[in-house]
Amino acid sequence: MGNCIINNGFTSFMLVVWMAINIFLFVWYYFFYDLGDQFFYTRHLLGSALAWARAPAAVLNFNCMLILLPVCRNLLSLIRGSFVCCSRTMRKQLDKNLSFHKLVAYTIALMTAVHMIAHLLNVEWYNNSRQGVYDELSTALSNLADTENTTYLNPIHITSLDPQQIPTYFVFTTIAGLTGIIITLSLILIITSSMEVIRRSYFEVFWYTHHLFIIFFAGLVFHGAGRIVRRQTTTDPPHNFTLCKDRIDDWGKIPECPIPQFEGGFPQTWMWVIGPMVLYICERVLRFIRYLQIVKYRKIVMRPSKVLELQMVKSGFKMEVGQYVFLNCPAISQLEWHPFTMTSAPEEDFFSVHIRSAGDWTNKLIDIMQKLPEGAQGPKMGVDGPFGTASEDVFDYEVSMLVGAGIGVTPFASILKSIWYKFKDSNPKLRTRKIYFYWLCRETHAFEWFADLLQVLEREMEERGMVDFLTYKLYLTGWDQSHVDHVKVRFDEDTDVVTGLKQKTHYGRPVWDKEFEQVRKENPTSVVGTFLCGPEALGKVLEKKCAKYSDVDPRKTKFYFNKENF
Repeated sequence: MGNCIINNGFTSFMLVVWMAINIFLFVWYYFFYDLGDQFFYTRHLLGSALAWARAPAAVLNFNCMLILLPVCRNLLSLIRGSFVCCSRTMRKQLDKNLSFHKLVAYTIALMTAVHMIAHLLNVEWYNNSRQGVYDELSTALSNLADTENTTYLNPIHITSLDPQQIPTYFVFTTIAGLTGIIITLSLILIITSSMEVIRRSYFEVFWYTHHLFIIFFAGLVFHGAGRIVRRQTTTDPPHNFTLCKDRIDDWGKIPECPIPQFEGGFPQTWMWVIGPMVLYICERVLRFIRYLQIVKYRKIVMRPSKVLELQMVKSGFKMEVGQYVFLNCPAISQLEWHPFTMTSAPEEDFFSVHIRSAGDWTNKLIDIMQKLPEGAQGPKMGVDGPFGTASEDVFDYEVSMLVGAGIGVTPFASILKSIWYKFKDSNPKLRTRKIYFYWLCRETHAFEWFADLLQVLEREMEERGMVDFLTYKLYLTGWDQSHVDHVKVRFDEDTDVVTGLKQKTHYGRPVWDKEFEQVRKENPTSVVGTFLCGPEALGKVLEKKCAKYSDVDPRKTKFYFNKENF
């Protein structure tokens, strides 16, 4: 339990606070509508469905206020990088922005379903009351006309259609009904296209449907303008419902029972979402300004395993290790932006990304670059960023474990390059004293573009007598028999057959219990930052190991798990 608190304590606390606010809003508004005197007559028509419609609406307002904030990348980067008060613990929460975004989205989906079902029942009961299906009081309340001296309670006024068709007619001809349909359809498309299988295989579908959020928020702002949920207003003299509910014939004839008057609630959703909407608009304006800035290609290189390296230069561009940028190539699509971790170091006068062929957009970009004449500039490229990630904190730890899978090695390329520059310049601010680097790849060619950097680091460490500073292990997870035979023949050579490095390549996957035990043994009193850029399944394994091998005793080893999310 104590080990879990080290890695997830503050996250759990924040989730409890968020959940508590949701529960409070739901319960408060449920009883407000279920017990409030001003809704006595409304409840007589609608029953408990009134409270079941309004309580989820309050939770929806709160979560729709939150849903845009985790995707305001510039705002998060500002909080993360500019404020000294933003501690390591707080930065870890910012790195989980997309997880929180998804959690809020699921809550919105659930509350929308409850809200929609309750209101469909409300429309049916409004219609039944208008048709005189229920008691005399329901009929009298439904017959109140919107004249000079009274206001209506039942929003269904039409009686000329077939009673079975009236609810459908009402839904498709009122502001609340139409916007409700638009909101619900938009939400269904957004959530279904966000499924992992669609997002990974058909990113363009995910990208375009996600921008239905504009329609969603537009519908949300106008949804309450119909004011179909109505409450009793105070009259002079006051209408005493406890006395008058059984004396319908005396309404307007005796002072104790004036004709009851009703009004719709003031729309409140816009007040909840206007702030985040303004922030997000500012975010998009800033992205557009960055898109207009000129980006020049310094070098375009095709690496093995169909990996494209782009080295670019942009005026005023400053980065930190492990950060990422969004790229847009108008020659492929005017609207699509894709995230890529930078592989260059802050000390270099350019920034670079390595792009693996993994979909329509990347395939088209690689094809365009391969067809360019040697030395030619590539197509116009829009660059938004840089944005902070978990890897940005790597130098805040005494000891760091870096785990990359496949192209997930890219943030660590930036880190290792920066280390090389820091050693070269004898940077006294380098706090980190030990780095463990693990790279898992399925094929041998993937190692080639990165091996040169590791060879330089090997030589640098030897010359400075710091061989123990960097421990790296490369794991080949896929091979055939011919490769095995080749390795056996050259096993006794000083350098590895695959990479040319002194450290031999391992075959298979790491035994993580053994690795964590070794790190803990070699660093008995250290705070170890564990950083992953790779698949979710590996992340779950490493997070459990961090909890397992962390000690609650502050004098002993503690592992903090950090994962790239974008």
